[in-house]
Amino acid sequence: MTLTRLDVGARMSSIVIHNNTVYLCGQVAKDKNSDITTQTITMLEEVDALLAQAGSSREHILSATIYLKDMADYDAMNLVWDHWVPTGHAPARACVQAAIAEPEYLVEVSIVAAIVQ
Repeated sequence: MTLTRLDVGARMSSIVIHNNTVYLCGQVAKDKNSDITTQTITMLEEVDALLAQAGSSREHILSATIYLKDMADYDAMNLVWDHWVPTGHAPARACVQAAIAEPEYLVEVSIVAAIVQ
């Protein structure tokens, strides 16, 4: 069994890798004062960077849980999401409305991915 934690903080690790499975902590936008489209784009850019750091990629995402502050943003978020997910590689996914830790954030995502060797 292998267990690796990257970017470890007092409360959480940005990445945890266990037996070739990558767990990312919740990711939010770089600019919490931007609109849903920009927040979704920059959030997914951070997911790409973390997956690459862990030796994975969006093609290997197993599941995603998306948290929206307001379900009225569902369609706008999905426009970005649908262009980001590679054709034929859609993960298992849930999308729920939730209060996010800082009220300016409109969207957050948690990701589980595989490392394919």
